[in-house]
Amino acid sequence: MLLSGSTVKELSGGEKATTNNRMELTAALRALEVLKQPCQVELYTDSEYVKRGITEWLKGWKARGWQRKGGELKNVDLWQALDLALARHTVSWHWVRGHAGNVYNERVDTLARGAVPSRAAPPRW
Repeated sequence: MLLSGSTVKELSGGEKATTNNRMELTAALRALEVLKQPCQVELYTDSEYVKRGITEWLKGWKARGWQRKGGELKNVDLWQALDLALARHTVSWHWVRGHAGNVYNERVDTLARGAVPSRAAPPRW
């Protein structure tokens, strides 16, 4: 969900064979990619994996050639794409507790549940 002044843009999508972490990363990536010009962004997520990945771990992964201290970095394709998307914008990251009554977090959860693909539906974004 993107908010800009009085404008709201809702995006949703899904993939059949995926994980929650991949979908959380993809959501942040798609939100940044849809912006047509460099922006100041307040990005809220209920995913500690995404927030900590960006604010705490990303610099180290890049310094180690996109590796974790313990070896392989999962979802490296999405982390690299998100890193590129972040270069265009000034982003402040915020974590919110999921399912705790935050109106925007609850709306995003509804969008996500509605985007779970059926067996016949192709991936969409």
